[in-house]
Amino acid sequence: VLSSVSPSMKATIGWLLKTVFQRSIKRSSMPEVIFTGPAGRLEGRYHPAKQKNAPIAMILHPHPQFHGTMNHQIVYQCYYAFAHRGFSVLRFNFRGVGRSQGSFDHGTGELSDAAAALDWAQTINPEARACWVAGFSFGAWIGMQLLMRRPEVEGFISIAPPANLYDFSFLAPCPSSGLIVHGDKDIVVPQKDVNTLVDKLKTQKGIVIDHQVIPGANHFFDGKLEPLMESVTSYLDMRLANVR
Repeated sequence: VLSSVSPSMKATIGWLLKTVFQRSIKRSSMPEVIFTGPAGRLEGRYHPAKQKNAPIAMILHPHPQFHGTMNHQIVYQCYYAFAHRGFSVLRFNFRGVGRSQGSFDHGTGELSDAAAALDWAQTINPEARACWVAGFSFGAWIGMQLLMRRPEVEGFISIAPPANLYDFSFLAPCPSSGLIVHGDKDIVVPQKDVNTLVDKLKTQKGIVIDHQVIPGANHFFDGKLEPLMESVTSYLDMRLANVR
Protein backbone atom coordinates (compact mmCIF):
# COMPACT_ATOMS: atom_id res chain seq x y z
CA VAL A 1 0.00 0.00 0.00
CA LEU A 2 1.41 3.33 -1.04
CA SER A 3 0.51 5.02 2.22
CA SER A 4 3.28 3.06 3.94
CA VAL A 5 5.95 4.35 1.54
CA SER A 6 7.81 7.59 2.24
CA PRO A 7 7.10 10.53 -0.14
CA SER A 8 10.67 10.54 -1.47
CA MET A 9 10.66 6.81 -2.12
CA LYS A 10 7.21 7.04 -3.72
CA ALA A 11 8.48 9.74 -6.09
CA THR A 12 11.55 7.68 -6.99
CA ILE A 13 9.49 4.54 -7.63
CA GLY A 14 7.02 6.55 -9.69
CA TRP A 15 9.77 8.11 -11.79
CA LEU A 16 11.38 4.73 -12.50
CA LEU A 17 8.08 3.08 -13.37
CA LYS A 18 7.00 5.95 -15.57
CA THR A 19 10.31 6.02 -17.43
CA VAL A 20 10.19 2.29 -18.17
CA PHE A 21 6.49 2.43 -18.94
CA GLN A 22 6.71 5.35 -21.35
CA ARG A 23 9.52 3.69 -23.29
CA SER A 24 7.31 0.65 -23.80
CA ILE A 25 4.23 2.53 -25.06
CA LYS A 26 5.56 5.08 -27.54
CA ARG A 27 3.89 3.32 -30.42
CA SER A 28 0.44 3.10 -28.80
CA SER A 29 -1.99 5.67 -27.38
CA MET A 30 -4.03 2.94 -25.69
CA PRO A 31 -1.48 0.48 -24.28
CA GLU A 32 -2.41 -2.70 -22.50
CA VAL A 33 -1.26 -2.86 -18.91
CA ILE A 34 -1.09 -5.60 -16.30
CA PHE A 35 -0.76 -4.70 -12.63
CA THR A 36 -1.10 -6.54 -9.35
CA GLY A 37 -4.46 -6.68 -7.61
CA PRO A 38 -5.53 -8.33 -4.35
CA ALA A 39 -6.61 -11.53 -6.15
CA GLY A 40 -3.86 -11.63 -8.78
CA ARG A 41 -3.10 -9.70 -11.92
CA LEU A 42 -5.53 -7.13 -13.31
CA GLU A 43 -5.78 -6.26 -16.99
CA GLY A 44 -6.27 -2.68 -18.10
CA ARG A 45 -5.81 0.00 -20.71
CA TYR A 46 -3.91 3.15 -19.87
CA HIS A 47 -3.63 6.50 -21.63
CA PRO A 48 -0.70 8.59 -20.36
CA ALA A 49 -1.05 12.35 -20.42
CA LYS A 50 1.69 14.46 -21.97
CA GLN A 51 1.87 16.79 -18.97
CA LYS A 52 3.66 15.19 -16.01
CA ASN A 53 1.41 16.71 -13.34
CA ALA A 54 -1.80 15.94 -15.24
CA PRO A 55 -4.81 14.74 -13.25
CA ILE A 56 -5.72 11.05 -13.11
CA ALA A 57 -9.07 9.53 -14.07
CA MET A 58 -10.22 5.96 -13.56
CA ILE A 59 -13.26 4.45 -15.30
CA LEU A 60 -15.12 1.50 -13.73
CA HIS A 61 -17.19 -0.95 -15.78
CA PRO A 62 -20.68 -2.42 -15.19
CA HIS A 63 -21.58 -5.71 -13.50
CA PRO A 64 -19.09 -8.52 -14.28
CA GLN A 65 -21.82 -11.16 -14.29
CA PHE A 66 -23.90 -9.30 -16.86
CA HIS A 67 -21.26 -8.90 -19.57
CA GLY A 68 -19.67 -5.84 -17.99
CA THR A 69 -16.08 -5.24 -19.13
CA MET A 70 -13.67 -2.34 -19.57
CA ASN A 71 -14.54 -2.42 -23.30
CA HIS A 72 -18.19 -1.49 -22.72
CA GLN A 73 -19.09 1.39 -25.03
CA ILE A 74 -19.95 3.81 -22.22
CA VAL A 75 -16.71 3.01 -20.38
CA TYR A 76 -14.77 3.43 -23.63
CA GLN A 77 -16.38 6.79 -24.41
CA CYS A 78 -15.76 8.11 -20.90
CA TYR A 79 -12.15 6.95 -21.13
CA TYR A 80 -11.59 9.10 -24.19
CA ALA A 81 -13.58 12.03 -22.84
CA PHE A 82 -11.03 12.30 -20.02
CA ALA A 83 -8.05 11.56 -22.28
CA HIS A 84 -9.02 14.34 -24.69
CA ARG A 85 -9.05 16.75 -21.76
CA GLY A 86 -5.48 16.06 -20.71
CA PHE A 87 -6.00 13.36 -18.07
CA SER A 88 -3.95 10.23 -17.56
CA VAL A 89 -6.72 7.65 -17.77
CA LEU A 90 -7.04 4.04 -16.65
CA ARG A 91 -9.81 1.52 -17.30
CA PHE A 92 -9.44 -2.07 -16.22
CA ASN A 93 -11.28 -5.36 -15.84
CA PHE A 94 -12.44 -6.33 -12.37
CA ARG A 95 -11.34 -9.73 -11.04
CA GLY A 96 -12.55 -12.66 -13.12
CA VAL A 97 -13.22 -10.54 -16.22
CA GLY A 98 -11.13 -10.92 -19.37
CA ARG A 99 -7.53 -11.64 -18.38
CA SER A 100 -7.95 -10.37 -14.83
CA GLN A 101 -7.44 -13.11 -12.26
CA GLY A 102 -9.79 -14.03 -9.43
CA SER A 103 -13.55 -14.44 -9.35
CA PHE A 104 -16.57 -12.23 -8.76
CA ASP A 105 -16.81 -11.10 -5.13
CA HIS A 106 -20.15 -9.25 -4.95
CA GLY A 107 -18.53 -5.83 -4.69
CA THR A 108 -16.14 -6.32 -1.78
CA GLY A 109 -13.26 -7.65 -3.88
CA GLU A 110 -14.09 -5.30 -6.75
CA LEU A 111 -13.72 -2.32 -4.42
CA SER A 112 -10.28 -3.67 -3.45
CA ASP A 113 -9.47 -4.01 -7.17
CA ALA A 114 -10.40 -0.37 -7.74
CA ALA A 115 -8.22 0.75 -4.83
CA ALA A 116 -5.28 -1.26 -6.21
CA ALA A 117 -5.85 0.23 -9.66
CA LEU A 118 -5.80 3.75 -8.25
CA ASP A 119 -2.61 2.92 -6.33
CA TRP A 120 -1.02 1.78 -9.60
CA ALA A 121 -2.10 4.92 -11.46
CA GLN A 122 -0.75 7.13 -8.69
CA THR A 123 2.57 5.29 -8.69
CA ILE A 124 2.89 5.96 -12.42
CA ASN A 125 1.84 9.59 -11.87
CA PRO A 126 3.33 10.65 -8.51
CA GLU A 127 2.97 14.34 -9.37
CA ALA A 128 -0.68 14.18 -10.42
CA ARG A 129 -2.51 17.26 -9.18
CA ALA A 130 -5.97 15.67 -8.91
CA CYS A 131 -7.95 12.48 -9.28
CA TRP A 132 -11.39 11.64 -10.69
CA VAL A 133 -13.46 8.44 -10.71
CA ALA A 134 -16.21 7.59 -13.18
CA GLY A 135 -18.38 4.50 -13.23
CA PHE A 136 -21.40 3.04 -14.99
CA SER A 137 -24.08 1.06 -13.11
CA PHE A 138 -22.26 -1.46 -10.85
CA GLY A 139 -19.08 0.55 -11.56
CA ALA A 140 -20.81 3.69 -10.29
CA TRP A 141 -21.55 1.93 -6.98
CA ILE A 142 -17.92 0.82 -6.64
CA GLY A 143 -16.70 4.28 -7.62
CA MET A 144 -18.80 6.02 -4.98
CA GLN A 145 -17.45 3.65 -2.32
CA LEU A 146 -13.89 4.37 -3.44
CA LEU A 147 -14.68 8.07 -3.18
CA MET A 148 -15.33 7.62 0.53
CA ARG A 149 -11.99 5.89 1.11
CA ARG A 150 -9.73 8.13 -0.95
CA PRO A 151 -9.82 11.82 -0.01
CA GLU A 152 -7.67 12.72 -3.00
CA VAL A 153 -10.61 12.03 -5.35
CA GLU A 154 -11.99 15.47 -6.07
CA GLY A 155 -14.64 14.69 -8.67
CA PHE A 156 -16.88 11.87 -9.81
CA ILE A 157 -19.19 10.90 -12.64
CA SER A 158 -21.86 8.37 -11.68
CA ILE A 159 -23.82 6.98 -14.65
CA ALA A 160 -27.04 5.10 -13.82
CA PRO A 161 -26.06 4.39 -10.20
CA PRO A 162 -28.08 1.33 -9.07
CA ALA A 163 -29.69 3.04 -6.08
CA ASN A 164 -32.46 0.44 -5.84
CA LEU A 165 -30.11 -2.58 -5.95
CA TYR A 166 -27.31 -1.56 -3.59
CA ASP A 167 -27.02 0.37 -0.37
CA PHE A 168 -25.66 3.89 -0.88
CA SER A 169 -26.06 4.94 2.76
CA PHE A 170 -22.26 5.00 3.09
CA LEU A 171 -22.37 8.43 1.41
CA ALA A 172 -22.71 10.17 4.77
CA PRO A 173 -21.44 12.63 3.96
CA CYS A 174 -20.42 12.49 0.30
CA PRO A 175 -16.91 14.00 0.26
CA SER A 176 -16.77 15.38 -3.32
CA SER A 177 -18.86 17.15 -5.90
CA GLY A 178 -19.87 15.27 -9.00
CA LEU A 179 -22.35 14.39 -11.73
CA ILE A 180 -25.14 11.83 -11.43
CA VAL A 181 -26.81 11.08 -14.77
CA HIS A 182 -29.42 8.52 -15.72
CA GLY A 183 -32.29 7.89 -18.13
CA ASP A 184 -35.99 8.50 -17.51
CA LYS A 185 -36.91 5.18 -19.17
CA ASP A 186 -34.63 3.04 -17.00
CA ILE A 187 -36.57 0.00 -15.75
CA VAL A 188 -33.48 -1.59 -14.15
CA VAL A 189 -32.95 1.40 -11.86
CA PRO A 190 -36.18 3.46 -11.77
CA GLN A 191 -35.78 7.22 -11.83
CA LYS A 192 -37.49 7.65 -8.44
CA ASP A 193 -34.73 5.67 -6.71
CA VAL A 194 -31.97 7.80 -8.23
CA ASN A 195 -33.95 10.94 -7.38
CA THR A 196 -34.11 9.84 -3.75
CA LEU A 197 -30.33 9.35 -3.68
CA VAL A 198 -29.72 12.73 -5.31
CA ASP A 199 -32.12 14.53 -2.97
CA LYS A 200 -30.29 13.05 0.02
CA LEU A 201 -26.88 14.11 -1.31
CA LYS A 202 -28.06 17.60 -2.19
CA THR A 203 -28.86 18.32 1.46
CA GLN A 204 -25.18 18.04 2.32
CA LYS A 205 -23.13 21.20 2.66
CA GLY A 206 -19.81 21.83 0.94
CA ILE A 207 -20.49 19.81 -2.21
CA VAL A 208 -22.50 20.34 -5.38
CA ILE A 209 -24.31 17.44 -7.04
CA ASP A 210 -25.17 18.02 -10.69
CA HIS A 211 -28.18 15.83 -11.53
CA GLN A 212 -29.05 15.25 -15.17
CA VAL A 213 -31.73 13.08 -16.74
CA ILE A 214 -31.48 11.86 -20.34
CA PRO A 215 -34.98 11.83 -21.91
CA GLY A 216 -35.95 8.50 -23.47
CA ALA A 217 -32.84 6.68 -22.23
CA ASN A 218 -32.98 3.21 -20.72
CA HIS A 219 -30.42 1.77 -18.31
CA PHE A 220 -27.99 1.02 -21.14
CA PHE A 221 -28.56 4.31 -22.99
CA ASP A 222 -29.44 2.42 -26.17
CA GLY A 223 -29.68 5.01 -28.91
CA LYS A 224 -28.91 7.74 -26.38
CA LEU A 225 -25.13 7.48 -26.08
CA GLU A 226 -24.60 10.85 -27.76
CA PRO A 227 -26.75 12.89 -25.33
CA LEU A 228 -25.23 10.94 -22.43
CA MET A 229 -21.72 11.87 -23.50
CA GLU A 230 -22.75 15.47 -24.14
CA SER A 231 -23.88 15.58 -20.52
CA VAL A 232 -20.62 14.04 -19.29
CA THR A 233 -18.32 16.22 -21.37
CA SER A 234 -20.23 19.43 -20.61
CA TYR A 235 -19.93 18.73 -16.90
CA LEU A 236 -16.22 17.94 -17.19
CA ASP A 237 -15.59 21.13 -19.17
CA MET A 238 -17.47 23.18 -16.59
CA ARG A 239 -15.48 21.73 -13.69
CA LEU A 240 -12.14 22.02 -15.47
CA ALA A 241 -12.82 25.63 -16.46
CA ASN A 242 -13.12 26.47 -12.78
CA VAL A 243 -9.65 25.13 -11.90
CA ARG A 244 -7.63 26.64 -14.73
